[in-house]
Amino acid sequence: MPNFVLLRPETAADAVRLRAAHPDSRFVAGGTDLLPNMRRGLVRTPAVIELAAVRELDFIRRSGDELHIGAACTLAALAADPQVAAALPALSEAARAVAGPTHRASATLGGNLCLDTRCRYYNQSAFWREANQFCMKLDGDGCRVAPRSTRCHAAFSGDVAPALIALDARVDILGTGGVRTLPLAELYRDDGMAWLALGSEELLTAVRVPLTAGWQSAYAKARVRGAIDFPLSGVAVALRRDGEHLAILRIACTGVASRPCAIGGLDILVGRPLDAAAHDIIALAIKRDILAMDTTVAGMAYRRRATAVLAKRLVDRLWQEAG
Repeated sequence: MPNFVLLRPETAADAVRLRAAHPDSRFVAGGTDLLPNMRRGLVRTPAVIELAAVRELDFIRRSGDELHIGAACTLAALAADPQVAAALPALSEAARAVAGPTHRASATLGGNLCLDTRCRYYNQSAFWREANQFCMKLDGDGCRVAPRSTRCHAAFSGDVAPALIALDARVDILGTGGVRTLPLAELYRDDGMAWLALGSEELLTAVRVPLTAGWQSAYAKARVRGAIDFPLSGVAVALRRDGEHLAILRIACTGVASRPCAIGGLDILVGRPLDAAAHDIIALAIKRDILAMDTTVAGMAYRRRATAVLAKRLVDRLWQEAG
C-alpha cells in the first residue's frame, strides 16, 4: 500500500472542506473498492478522507412519501431493513446481490453508487498492465477494447444504481456552496474515466426514493460465480399493472456501459397488455440503449443477450405478482 495522509472529519461539511483543501484526495467509507485499487496502483492519491466518523450520513428514515437513505448506510443494513424489503424490493435485492456478506458489512450505499468503472485491461497488476502497454484509463494512450475511440469504455458495475434509477430516485450532493438534489441518472456520464458528474469537492450524502403505491420491482444479475463477482449484466425492473394493461414500466441496467443506463422508449407500452409484441419492443429498446463492450471475461454478444433475458424474466415475474 502506498503512503498517504489520512484525514478524519466528523461532519459532512468538514469532509467537503477537506476535499476542497486537498483536491487530489479521495473519500473512503467501507473501502471495499478504493483500497484494493490503491494496492494495485490503480488509484494514486496523497490523502484519503475517511468518512467513518461522519455519523450523520448513516440512516434510513421515512419522510412523507419518500424513503431517505444516508450514503454511509451499509449494504448489509440496507438489505436487512424491513421497510426497504417491503416497499422497494429491487433495492433490497440489489444490495443483497453485492459481493459477499463481509463486503456488504463494510461497503456503503454511497460507495456502491460511486463505484469505479472496471475493465479487464484496467483491473490488473502493474506488471500485467505494463506488458500490455497500459490503457487510456491509466498511463496509456488508447482504449484497448475500442482502439479507435476517443474515450474510455470501462464499465460501471454497481448493483444498487440501476435499482434506484428504475425506482426514480434522487440524490443529495453537498458541496462548498451547499446542497443540490438531482435525479440519480444525472449523476453519471458515459465515460469510463469521468463517470461521475460531481464537482471536485462534492460529496454524495443521501438518496431519496419515492414510495409509490402499486409498484412491483426486482433486480437480478448475471455473473461468473453465484456470489462475490461483479455483474456481467444487471437489470432492475419496476412496473405497475392496471388490470390487463401496463400502467408504467421502467428498466435500468448495469455492467453493460460506462454508466448505469435507463432503457428509453418504454412509454409506448403504457395502456397495452404484456404480450409477445410488448416483449419485442422491450428487447429492441434494450438492444438499442446498451453498449456492452469486451470489458469483462464474457463477450459483448453474451452480455447483450443476457440483459434481454434477465429483463424478460423480471418483467414476466412482476407482471404475474402484480396480478
